[in-house]
Amino acid sequence: MYEARAAAPAADLEAFGLHHERGFLPHQDPLRRLPTPFDYWEEAAACLPKLLVSDRVRELLAKLPPFPVSLLHHEAMDRRAMLLLSYLGHAYVWGQREPVHQLPAFLARPWHHVASKLGRPPVLSYASYALDNWYRLEQSGPIACGNIALIQNFLGGIDEEWFILIHVEIEAKAAAVIREVPEAQRALYAEDEAALATSLAKIEKGLEAMYDSLARMPEHCDPYVYYHRVRPYIHGWKNNPALPEGLVYEGVEEYAGKPQAFRGETGAQSSIIPTLDALLGVFHEEDILKTYLLEMREYMPPKHRGFMEAVEAGPPMREFLKNCSKKTVALYDACVGWVERFRTLHLQYAATYIFKQHQTDPSNPAKVGTGGTPFMKYLKKHRDETTKHALG
Repeated sequence: MYEARAAAPAADLEAFGLHHERGFLPHQDPLRRLPTPFDYWEEAAACLPKLLVSDRVRELLAKLPPFPVSLLHHEAMDRRAMLLLSYLGHAYVWGQREPVHQLPAFLARPWHHVASKLGRPPVLSYASYALDNWYRLEQSGPIACGNIALIQNFLGGIDEEWFILIHVEIEAKAAAVIREVPEAQRALYAEDEAALATSLAKIEKGLEAMYDSLARMPEHCDPYVYYHRVRPYIHGWKNNPALPEGLVYEGVEEYAGKPQAFRGETGAQSSIIPTLDALLGVFHEEDILKTYLLEMREYMPPKHRGFMEAVEAGPPMREFLKNCSKKTVALYDACVGWVERFRTLHLQYAATYIFKQHQTDPSNPAKVGTGGTPFMKYLKKHRDETTKHALG
């Protein structure tokens, strides 16, 4: 029998900032606005689509008063501040004809301060772009497309809105999967095949629902509009040909005036699929591509990283399945199959929405992802490695 433990290491979801009904989404709906002392910054963010069209976004943002970081009193405020500063920071860097190589102190210092409190780099990441960037049209309704809208946009429009909201809906549907992770690990520790089969069946159903949401992306997000109007603002400054040395954060003592290289926002910063890889024992070969996957964890909320590490430290499912019935093995294979389908569809979207688009701006490269990687190679490798893990 596996080493006796009272519960699987990932059993207490709340200890890792997770919610039984919301998964990696925040326990409470995201804060939509900071209090009165932040009004000038909130107004700038609300007007961001207009400022970007003006082609004077840097000049206008430079008029903002100091960001009152001392008035941030709890995590929800910190997360809202991180969203504000990330959007305004990226607008400053990418919002005019040529990107800047230095971010002025009025933005750099508060951004670094808030990011440090949250345990993430000062760059727009998935947590701010999606997890903390929605509200419900009807408070009693579900967290699902049709009842959610974005709090913050760059240019705005249905394509940008839909692109992010699909991710929020996927996160909401993933809750049914994530809450089964500790249950599956308990079953493994107890060597309880029936309980494991029950959890795998629920995970399979949840993965199918996630896939169905992802499949809706083309309904309101056009590939051309995404590439030319949504994607340009979410790039980072690592392995980006437009900022080969990275970005200088003026006034941030910890960086000592040296340029910093941070990756841009990417779905690889979502914790869902890496958690499932850990639970199902989907192994990625030790190479530069796996190094990239591990690097993505630095951009996730620290508690979410901790949850993934706890799952990885759990009992090996594939080893236990060697002595299980064909029915249970088939349930496992079905789960792996849905992860493979999810990755395949993501690969197809990457080809259509990015790789096949005509590049007109060197700061928005079609062969390098927003995370600064040769994404087609990466996504195909991750998909192929998933496929190989079927046991049947």
